[in-house]
Amino acid sequence: MKRLIKNGVLVDSQGEYRQDLLIENGVIRARAADIQPDGETELIDASGCYVMPGGIDVHTHFNIDVGIARSCDDFFSGTRAAACGGTTSIIDHMGFGPAGCNLHHQLARYHDYAVDQAVIDYSFHGVIQHVDDAILNEMAAMVQEEGISSFKLYLTYQYKLGDHDVLRALARLKEVGALATVHPENDAAIAARRASLLAAGHHEPWYHPQSRPLECEAEAIARMINLAGLAGNAPLYIVHLSNGLGLEYLKLARRQGQPVWVETCPQYLLLDDACYYREDGVDYLLSPPLRGRSEQDKLWVGVAAGDIDTVATDHCNFSHAQRMTLSGGDFSRCPNGLPGVENRMLLLFAHGVLGGRISPSRFVALTSANSARLFGLWPRKGNLQPGADADLVLMDPRGETQIRHAALHDNGDYSPYEGMRCSGQIRMTLSRGEIVARDGEFTGQRGHGCFLARAPFDPKLGAAVSAPPPCATQLATR
Repeated sequence: MKRLIKNGVLVDSQGEYRQDLLIENGVIRARAADIQPDGETELIDASGCYVMPGGIDVHTHFNIDVGIARSCDDFFSGTRAAACGGTTSIIDHMGFGPAGCNLHHQLARYHDYAVDQAVIDYSFHGVIQHVDDAILNEMAAMVQEEGISSFKLYLTYQYKLGDHDVLRALARLKEVGALATVHPENDAAIAARRASLLAAGHHEPWYHPQSRPLECEAEAIARMINLAGLAGNAPLYIVHLSNGLGLEYLKLARRQGQPVWVETCPQYLLLDDACYYREDGVDYLLSPPLRGRSEQDKLWVGVAAGDIDTVATDHCNFSHAQRMTLSGGDFSRCPNGLPGVENRMLLLFAHGVLGGRISPSRFVALTSANSARLFGLWPRKGNLQPGADADLVLMDPRGETQIRHAALHDNGDYSPYEGMRCSGQIRMTLSRGEIVARDGEFTGQRGHGCFLARAPFDPKLGAAVSAPPPCATQLATR
């Protein structure tokens, strides 16, 4: 099967090119200024559109059990929503398993969740619940035999790790060629503040950000940076950054030569803590919480300057009905997380590219190329060169899209971005050459997605993401 995309502007993380793109058997075969089709080639007219690598969302939580509830998106509905939003690969953060389980336990369970269900390609981050010699020894097999080259460490929640265990894990992950991803919040400070608020009768959603102030996040970021340094400059990736102070610590670490990278999410760029005062404030409970508008500005500066490397979603979808049934409006009893896997690409395109904050090439770096490099998928993903998978999204800067949950494809019952008007439209998503979404309609198939066994972490590829591409538009041929 051949498809030829003509009349668009190809965009990768380095520039923009007036070229056509030929796809054959799910792979990019050629790109040139004027490719002529043969009689067996299907034409796709991309006039007026940017043709970009499909998005890679490296932070989702599908089918996750958080103890008090299971998220309402499984690997079919979650990847269906992702595809309709221009995302063609996800890397899911696996949830906790039973106490004392080994690393392979959750991997086997998640393979069962995703196989024959996902509509786009997928992989998993390992999850470290405890650290002992057996876990440390098991890490090499996870990287070399299973293709799991990143692992999540939590500094809060049920299976939080202490500093000694963090040090041991960081050092071993560096040895086996894996990237440590970390949820950084100071658990002791949060527990004390939450207990004080609840004792005073403060249960409403607007007390949630007071229970987890930005200093709790920033302190944990600084601590992780120092522990990674003590572990031989182990590579470190901070997930879902929500504040400027934490970003300053990360910038300082980079100036000192430490291998650190950072992710933020659309909710921290576009939503603020005023949401907690709404009637539906429970629908915005997540950790870390939404911050004030001044923190948004700091993050946008980091996005534009290259200090923030990726934009993911932390998609963890609990319906409004689930939230109210479980919590009764009490922030401390509500499952945390927001949906958003379908909205990430459009939101960043509208408010970043069309809003004049970032170039189209920087958009590609943030949404796919940097993620592919950091997480062992380059050059197969995030790339428009011949030989790469034909994972593509056609972004149309014309027109306008209004976000309505009724038009989305997840299993929830609301969108945190309901009613938001975004410049631009997503015209088409292709996964390995197959059209899986067109003009907001799902056209893919359950089970089309394949598991992605990822290469070990490569510090040379990781280093390539630190410097942003030029912001000036570059139109060329090559």
